[in-house]
Amino acid sequence: MLHYFKHNYLTFDDFKFEQSLLDGIHSMGYDKPTPIQEQAIPIIMEGKDLIACAQTGTGKTAAYVLPVIQKIMQSEIRKCNTLVLAPTRELAQQIDQQVEAFGYFTGVSSMPVYGGGDGVTWEQQKRAIREGIDIVIATPGRLISHMASGELKMEHLQHLILDEADRMLDMGFHDDIMRIISFLPKKRQTLLFSATMPPKIRTLATKILEAPDQINIAISKPAEGIIQQVYMVNDAQKSDLIQIILGAGDYKSIIIFASTKENVKKLDSLLRRKGLECKAFSSDLEQQEREEILRAFKNRNLKVLIGTDVLSRGIDVEGIDLVVNYDVPPDPEDYVHRIGRTARAERTGTAITFVTGAEAYKFKRIEELIGKSVERVPNPEGIATATIPAPGTTAPGKGKFRKPGFRRKPSGK
Repeated sequence: MLHYFKHNYLTFDDFKFEQSLLDGIHSMGYDKPTPIQEQAIPIIMEGKDLIACAQTGTGKTAAYVLPVIQKIMQSEIRKCNTLVLAPTRELAQQIDQQVEAFGYFTGVSSMPVYGGGDGVTWEQQKRAIREGIDIVIATPGRLISHMASGELKMEHLQHLILDEADRMLDMGFHDDIMRIISFLPKKRQTLLFSATMPPKIRTLATKILEAPDQINIAISKPAEGIIQQVYMVNDAQKSDLIQIILGAGDYKSIIIFASTKENVKKLDSLLRRKGLECKAFSSDLEQQEREEILRAFKNRNLKVLIGTDVLSRGIDVEGIDLVVNYDVPPDPEDYVHRIGRTARAERTGTAITFVTGAEAYKFKRIEELIGKSVERVPNPEGIATATIPAPGTTAPGKGKFRKPGFRRKPSGK
């Protein structure tokens, strides 16, 4: 059965949750469910498999965490009741934090399991698994390591949840996922959450889900509260433009996305030299460093965070009021995820993208995806406006510029 958006007039009280779970929900200030929560929670409570397509910022984590906590509270078998697979350690940590917050009064326990730590972290994870954890939230690689050690027993598992399944497949985790599933009970409830629904996700779903219900929520559309803007700028003047924007606006919390780790490091070095408070965030950092940077950013002790697309689905911070795409993202879907870091929970925010002449057609694909043209903002004084080269002409330093879909004819050699 395929479910689409409908207006919600429910409150969380209407789901008949246990009072201790409701106490956790209310203590966090939540009253009405989002559309994904309204539609997913009853399906999950009924024990059906589910494919849910919803972009970041729609409340999808709570859509599965809340009914799973409710079901665990009612279950006779508690040890390793639920397994959540996530693509990154940051997402695993966030899911764990939500379980802890919503389940604060319920006694339901959880443990994030991910790599990148030291031997102490590994032993902590082993001990928690051995003692019995209700919900294990893991990245695929580290979970396989624990399975290989013999500590993690899955024979009583009742729920398998794949969060950001499309991202996991993009990162090459398909074989790891299938290997993990081979150790799980065949009789279980499986939930697949994904921001996009490409054919490879459909193929995976047919392998691991049984007669699933389906939900689609606002696929590939940025939140209405995001003010989207474009500056047409030459590559050489991007660094000048970012300094002007950061200096002129009254922004309290900012994320800047660059497409490569090299660009992240260069931009971080530049802004630091100019006296701006910022930090580069990348997979090269030790786990402790990453956690410290994210903690400082969430606590507003750090104003500017610079990173690659690992940040576009890797953090959950409310109140980010500016997102800057220093480079046009390579995939139109990545644009939606990047700017989805702002205007969360029905708030407003600004998303600015720097577009060079050579990137104009790439950004056109983004506009086609989101179904609207993004406002072109006049450049500040001293910043030249990039021109769009005509197809077949030469863009400076880029060689011939061609429309998307152009293929060079075989040379015959």
